[in-house]
Amino acid sequence: MLAFDFVATSTRIAILCIFFHLTGAARKWDYEPILLTTTSSDESKLKFEAKIERLGRSDYGLSGIIEWKYDTNNETMVEAQAYRSNTGDESDYKLLPWAIPKQPFYDYLNTYYKDVILKNLGYCSNLPKYDGKFQPPWPKNTYKLDKCKIDGDGLPEIAPPGFYKIVFTKFGPGQPTWGFTAVFKLTNKIF
Repeated sequence: MLAFDFVATSTRIAILCIFFHLTGAARKWDYEPILLTTTSSDESKLKFEAKIERLGRSDYGLSGIIEWKYDTNNETMVEAQAYRSNTGDESDYKLLPWAIPKQPFYDYLNTYYKDVILKNLGYCSNLPKYDGKFQPPWPKNTYKLDKCKIDGDGLPEIAPPGFYKIVFTKFGPGQPTWGFTAVFKLTNKIF
C-alpha cells in the first residue's frame, strides 16, 4: 500500500512538472497579421516593399525586400511605438509601454535587433548576423525576407487579446525617413 502511494504521488509530481515545463516560458498568444504598410521618403536611397503571405489555413508569413543604398552614422536614429485596441477601430488604439525608445541605430542593433528581429527573421532572410557587438558600417545591400513566420522570441510571453499596431521609424540627417506600420490580431493560444 505504501509503495502504491509513493508511485501515485511520484506520478502526480511528474505530471505536474511536465505541465509547468510545457506552459512555462512560452508565448501564450497566437497572431494573425492584418495589415503591413511600408514607407520611404527617398526610394533612391532606400526602397522598402513588404507583404503578408498566407501559407496555410491559419499560417501566415511576411515577405519583403529592402534595397539599402545609403550610409548610416552615429546620428541615424530608430524608434517604435506599440498600440492596442479591443476593436481594431483606429480611434480605439491606446499607446502601450512596449516600445523602442528613440535611440541611435547602432545601439538598437545591439539590443532589439539582436534580441527580437534576428531571432524572428534571421532564419528566413539575409539580414546581417553577427556575434558580440555590432561593428559599423551597416552593409549596403538588398535584404530579402521570405515567408517569415514570427515565433515571438524576445516579445512579451503574455499579451491580452486584441488588435496591436506597431509603428517603426528610422531616420537621420541627410538620410531617408522610412519604416513600417503593422497591425496584428492577437488571440489566446489554446495549446
